[in-house]
Amino acid sequence: MNPLRPVAIRLGSRPWLPRYACVIVGVDRAIQKLTRGRLTLLTASGLPELMLTVVGRKTGLPRTTPLLCVPHDGGWLVAGSNWGNPDPPAWVHNLRAADGASVRFRGTDTAVSVRIAEGAEREALWRVLVATWPNYDLYAERIEREIPVFVLIPK
Repeated sequence: MNPLRPVAIRLGSRPWLPRYACVIVGVDRAIQKLTRGRLTLLTASGLPELMLTVVGRKTGLPRTTPLLCVPHDGGWLVAGSNWGNPDPPAWVHNLRAADGASVRFRGTDTAVSVRIAEGAEREALWRVLVATWPNYDLYAERIEREIPVFVLIPK
């Protein structure tokens, strides 16, 4: 295991971390741009990350967000946790409204269809997500909303 992974997980559990989200995301985007998507803050710590691009539901413009992901069954799982904030992130609303999206993972772009996991499937996939990022359980305890689990499937 990457020795930086426990450090990243510990930092991710801190309730003050979301205050620095803009800075963290900005630095991550800059690293990804410089390395053409081959290196990210999360991948440097041994965690999988993708860049999700989805059309904004209000603007109609493509919006790109770096997200922790879990490769699963030939696609990816992502959770709309917003680091345990009470409101879901904007990309969740955009993804729910879109017909599809695209993913950049390890420097490769892939068009994806999107499905929201529900019921027993959601619970099983939640355990898969938590195995990679244990803080998802902590985030779920902090908020009253159910964190959506999205399944991104290559087209």
